[in-house]
Amino acid sequence: MTTTKTHDQRIATMTFAAVYPHYVTKIECKGRTQKELARVIEWLTGFDNDDIKNLIAEQVTFATFFKRAKLNPRAKLITGTICGYRIEDIKTPLTKKVRYLDKLVDELAKGRALEKILRVE
Repeated sequence: MTTTKTHDQRIATMTFAAVYPHYVTKIECKGRTQKELARVIEWLTGFDNDDIKNLIAEQVTFATFFKRAKLNPRAKLITGTICGYRIEDIKTPLTKKVRYLDKLVDELAKGRALEKILRVE
């Protein structure tokens, strides 16, 4: 699936700090914890809880966020649809990485077991 340049640019310039509170609200209203959210983010990006706090304080964009991240090699196992896009068909690398994160947060909110979210063998 090809996204538009406008869509990709909007994602690249959006700050992680602007989206993070929405992740927290989404998972907490479904009974999940910020600790679990931090675990999911760390699995995908390598950022621990202190890193997450620093990235929020720095107001980094998603472009910078994923430039600094060490993407988990198993991230390619994240498939399905999120925000109307089939993840495995997204062509733009940054947009795909952001949608990986969105999908993991969505799975957490839906009550999926952490072992499954983290694609443990």
